[in-house]
Order: sequence, then structure tokens, then C-alpha cells
Amino acid sequence: MLYQFRKELIETLLKKHEVVLSMPFAGHEEDFQAMGCKCINTKIDRRGINPLKDLHLIKFYNKLLKEEKPDKVITYSIKPNIYAGLLCAWKKIPYYANVQGLGTAFQKPGLAQFVTLLYKAAFIKVQKVFFENKGNAGEFLKRRIVRKKKIKVLNGAGVNLEHYSYTEYPETNVIHFLYLGRIMEEKGVNELFSAMKRLKKEFGDKVILDIVGFFEEEYKETIEDLVEKGIAKFHGFQKETRPWYGMAHCVVLPSYHEGMSNVLLEASAMGRPVITSNIPGCKEAVDEGKTGFLCQVKDEESLYEKMKEFLLLSDEEKKQMGINARKYMEHYFDKKKVVGQTLKTLGLE
Repeated sequence: MLYQFRKELIETLLKKHEVVLSMPFAGHEEDFQAMGCKCINTKIDRRGINPLKDLHLIKFYNKLLKEEKPDKVITYSIKPNIYAGLLCAWKKIPYYANVQGLGTAFQKPGLAQFVTLLYKAAFIKVQKVFFENKGNAGEFLKRRIVRKKKIKVLNGAGVNLEHYSYTEYPETNVIHFLYLGRIMEEKGVNELFSAMKRLKKEFGDKVILDIVGFFEEEYKETIEDLVEKGIAKFHGFQKETRPWYGMAHCVVLPSYHEGMSNVLLEASAMGRPVITSNIPGCKEAVDEGKTGFLCQVKDEESLYEKMKEFLLLSDEEKKQMGINARKYMEHYFDKKKVVGQTLKTLGLE
């Protein structure tokens, strides 16, 4: 994820500075090293929420900061934000945090209160907190986790417009909806699968759902059933996503919560309309009715209506929506602009 979404920022930092990356070695560490970064393998239990069990991570960060003596620290994701943030405050090291989404930690009341307390402690001395949408920033303000003057809202990580270049709209008799991502409840797949079953009954062989990603075990039978009935085609996990965006007529992501959906940015940059939830982290990527449609979150009927509305558009209207999506990305989500804003906030432009 760091390589896919922050590579351009790191490349820019390397032009004038030394960059040390503390992260789990899960791929691309050799690419980072070839770029000139020093990479330190860091074990993080992403799902655990017990600070006592994370004591080894806190000790690791403490040793790391002592040895590296960084001039600035930039953190991504909840545990580095909190644990490294607390240590940086104690050691008086300037640090900047990135909140890439609220995630499941803020969906459960008891857990949300606990995480709020940890974040409050970690952000007392933070220089700036980067958010990927105004909704998440507003939630942190409401919870009094961070002061307004320390907030910087970016348009996500932006999208590389050269890598995700505009691709001609497909001309086929079958409309391909594409879902790309993890097949899990929080991505709205239950609503999507139900909507597709209804659309298949109405439009028959004129519509298909392409599924790209890997599924939670609980969805194995569901996916097999959809494929057997001709409602969907399952393509598994794909490292290179551009061909799949290219063959799609519309990308659908009815997610429950996002920081800023990179799937929507990438699809739009390649000239594909999108249908997604009217929530922070998704709605910012859509100019309603011009680049795609917004449906109500956790609402199968709303999603079905929007997908049907798209199907009933003329071929030219669908294509124009994709052209509008590309222009929208060029204006608001160009990664070069986001990197520039980040460097300016860091005082490193």
C-alpha cells in the first residue's frame, strides 16, 4: 500500500533528504531500497487492539527513534499514529500523522471511546494531521482529538494520471460492472450481489458483474453461486488492475466507510464512471450525475436504482460520463498537486 500510494511522495523526499521506512516487509521493500531508502522490517499486528500486547512494538519504535535520530517523522495507519506519536512527543521530535480512514475502530461505541483517548494523547504535540476527506476531519474535531489549526485535508493520496491514463470506452453488447477490492461485508458486497441478481432478471445477458479481488471465507459459496448462475465472473486477485478498469463500463463500490477510495480515483482517471456510497471518502470522488452516481449506504434498493439508471443511459451518455470523470481527476486529484501540498505542509518544499 505504501509503494502503491506514497511512492511519488517518497521519490520527491529522496531528492533532498534521507528517508528511512519502518514497515512490515510485505513486498516492495527491495523497490524502496533501489530508490535509495533505508528499510527496517517492523512487525505489526494490524487487528489487535490491546496496548499491552503491542508493548513490543512500542519498545521497537523507541529503539528505532533513538538509533535513527530523525528530524521529522511521518506516520500512516492507526498504530504508528498512536504509538510512534506518543514517543515522538516524549522525545520532542516533530511528527505528522495521516488518518487514512476511520476504519472499524470507530464503528463500535466502546472501542471508539478507547481509541479516541489514545489518539488524544498521541496528538497533543502533533505538528499536523493529514486527512483524506472533510468528514473524517470533522469526526476528529467533534471528538476533540485534534485542534482545527492542526488539520490538513488532502484529496486522498491523489492519483497518478500518467500511470492511470485515459483508456477508450469499451464498445460491447454486454455492460460490465466491475467490483475491485476485498470481498467483505464492509465494502457493501451484500447489497451489490442482491442488486445484481435483480438486474440480471431484468436485463439478462446484457449485464455482468466482474469481481476482482480475494474473498473472506464466508463468501466462498456466494461467489460460486453467482458464477454458476451467470450473474458474475470471478477473476481473483490481480496485481495489475489497469486492464480490468479498461474493460469495465462502470466501477461499483457501495462501501460502508473509506478514507479516500483509490479504486474510485483510479477508475475515474482511466475514464470510467463510478457508482458508490454517499459517504465521506467516496462522495468526494464523484460529481453526481456527471461522472457517476451516489447511492445511500447499506441500501440495496438505492444501489439497484442507480445501477439501473446507468444501464438505461445511451452508449454516448455512458462514454461522456467517463470523459467527465477523467477531467474531474485532472482538476482535483492529480497526485503531483497532492504531493506538493504535502511537502508544503511538512515545510520541505
